[in-house]
Amino acid sequence: PSSPSSSSSSSFPHPSTFSSQALPASHQLLCFSHFSPPLSTMAEAADVSPAFDAQDRPQIIEHLSKGLNYTVFDAKWIPSSARFVVLGQRPRGTGSIQVYQMGKQSLDVTNEAEKEAAFKCGTFGASSLEERRLATGDFNGRMSIWDLERMGAPTYTVKAHSSIINAIDGCGGLNVGAGAQEIVTGGRDGQVHVWDPRVPDEAVASLKPKSGEDVRDCWAVTFGNAYNEEERVVAAGYDNGDIKLFDLKMNRVRWETNVKNGVCNVEFDRKDIEMNKLLVCGLESQFRVYDMRTYNEKKGYTHLQQKAHNSTVWTCKHLKQNRDIWASCGGDGSINIFKYSYPSQRAIKDGDGNPLGVAGTVEMVTEKKLSTQPICCFDWSGDKEGLCVYGSFDQTIRVGIVTRLHTLR
Repeated sequence: PSSPSSSSSSSFPHPSTFSSQALPASHQLLCFSHFSPPLSTMAEAADVSPAFDAQDRPQIIEHLSKGLNYTVFDAKWIPSSARFVVLGQRPRGTGSIQVYQMGKQSLDVTNEAEKEAAFKCGTFGASSLEERRLATGDFNGRMSIWDLERMGAPTYTVKAHSSIINAIDGCGGLNVGAGAQEIVTGGRDGQVHVWDPRVPDEAVASLKPKSGEDVRDCWAVTFGNAYNEEERVVAAGYDNGDIKLFDLKMNRVRWETNVKNGVCNVEFDRKDIEMNKLLVCGLESQFRVYDMRTYNEKKGYTHLQQKAHNSTVWTCKHLKQNRDIWASCGGDGSINIFKYSYPSQRAIKDGDGNPLGVAGTVEMVTEKKLSTQPICCFDWSGDKEGLCVYGSFDQTIRVGIVTRLHTLR
């Protein structure tokens, strides 16, 4: 696809529906014992690196699935629960929000709501664990925060962009990252804004195209470097392959580069440490991993590049329990699991005696085709290693399990 906001069969989804069911004060801490399927259900894995024995390597298993009557755009686990939220677009163009509860043999809707504009993206990253409020971006350019128990009206809303909000991320919530609870949005208008829910109607920081500069669609945003109360950066990816790193402390662009193809997703391996690795994926079957620990004045940040899926790489998400493992989702309906290995020496001296980063190596440990249409969204559970939820343009939401990830440490 030429844009992460369009599929081969329909336009991108708009979130709409959500009803509410009270969340127990205990946060529904889980027992996931019944989520592990018997060995007889394990599908045969595809060819992977010879370093992994066929019997010992991780395998990707579809655990539960549910067909929907709308286009899926995003899916996120509700922290500390066996629930997840699905955002999308109904056939009449309205937005759908649905909350699903995992049962032993089915996915059950517990809450749902339909809203005027379709939802494009969502995050819990700026919410406390107690409140677990969802921030969303919609096709009308509005960023809203929702109490999942009372979906009648948002607790906070702002006209963030002039058109579709393509991407959203949060920081400072869920006990991840130091500093204020903030939300970053990137839109079709080419702008990136940072929002503090305590400040009504006004962004606390903005990254806009320069005067006379072509306006490029911003497809991806992420927070990082939030290791103390002062430091924090935003990385943004654009449809022309630009990547920009915005330093919120200094209020300036710290670094920028171009990867030659549209950037569908960017993500730091962890937000709450000094910048370590930045994962970038996009069009033309490629992803890059940047080593963000060492900056060279002439060459910038060192990176490695690798092909995946033989199609657009729609998204890449790091495993929450191990920052060196991630899943990538392809336009061919497959999911790949990769592992990053650090070099023996992470920095050397260049010809001028300046520090120069050294890239590590990446190997694919398993892969599986799970849909006939692109897998457009993916989220790992923070409570159960290997548990994941993903949505695709065949209008299906699926819960999967990736086995034996603990063996990759």
